[in-house]
Amino acid sequence: MALKWIKLGAVFGIFLLCFPFHFMYEWFPNALFSLFFPVNESVFEHLKMMFTSIIFYGVIDYLLLRFFRQKKDDFLVGLFLSACASIPIFLIIYLPFYYLIGENMFLNLSCLFITVLISQVISYFVLKSPNFNKLNMVSLFGLILVYIIFGFLTYYPPINDLFFDLVHEKYGINTYAI
Repeated sequence: MALKWIKLGAVFGIFLLCFPFHFMYEWFPNALFSLFFPVNESVFEHLKMMFTSIIFYGVIDYLLLRFFRQKKDDFLVGLFLSACASIPIFLIIYLPFYYLIGENMFLNLSCLFITVLISQVISYFVLKSPNFNKLNMVSLFGLILVYIIFGFLTYYPPINDLFFDLVHEKYGINTYAI
């Protein structure tokens, strides 16, 4: 199977993972899950969900690359770059529409799908490019750092629209309204 088909499958796999991941913290509320899954309905928490879906699907992606004997030397670099790039890409696509027309499920899902598609294009080109494998360890530490930042911002969110849950009128994981 060619790399482009593996990456196309990843787009749909990541997109589908977002649905159960959206409710994972609600189903299993605990400190560990609060780092990976949304704890409220803010834009930031949905970015965390998308990032986590890309990372978790990375395991399947790696196994497929290995099974179909595709180049995987730069896998962690591609995974890190595609996951990190998904955050600003989503915000650039989503926020203008959100501020113009407000909350809309079709808009949310369309922006999510487009973002995942672009992130997998980035991953595709990293895997097709010359060897970056010296950056694999840096990418692993980068992933850990991103989750530390996610955890901090979940428990200590700034007072900002990106972190405000309009449904429950609160910030972060706090049970009180601000």
